[in-house]
Amino acid sequence: MLPLDLGLGILRVLIGLLFAGHGARKLLGWFGGSGLNGTAGWVEGLGFRPGRPWALALGLGELLGGLLLALGLATPVAALPLLATQLVAIVRVHAPKGLWIEQGGFEYNLVLIALSGFFGLYGPGRYSLDAALGLTWPQPATFAIVLIAALLITALALIASARAMRLSGRAA
Repeated sequence: MLPLDLGLGILRVLIGLLFAGHGARKLLGWFGGSGLNGTAGWVEGLGFRPGRPWALALGLGELLGGLLLALGLATPVAALPLLATQLVAIVRVHAPKGLWIEQGGFEYNLVLIALSGFFGLYGPGRYSLDAALGLTWPQPATFAIVLIAALLITALALIASARAMRLSGRAA
């Protein structure tokens, strides 16, 4: 049987690298992605204007958060942009389509939120840079405080994009 810490490490690395790859698609066009310009256009279509800074924040959050999660470094902080990007994806893209992924719903995003939240609250495990460097985080206090701040920033971004969409609809 696989030791629990090793299993958690494998899961953490897998999820972190998938997030990092997703961010690299958005920023750099790697793995068949659209790159920063394409992502900026897509983000503007969701109502986040101007699109380029929002696309940069989205891509960097996934790329850097994913890499930090994969390494198990600053894990509570690394989980936050991952949670925020998936929350925005649910609210702005997937929620109207329902839960199930076959209809474009938010099932997968919810799994990513659960996994990111787990590592944010419980830490990266024994096989991580946090553990190797002796970094300890006041769990779950650090994560909860920064999570509240990240949720407020996410809510403000969603409100700003909704306002921009209403204003652009009036101008048309």
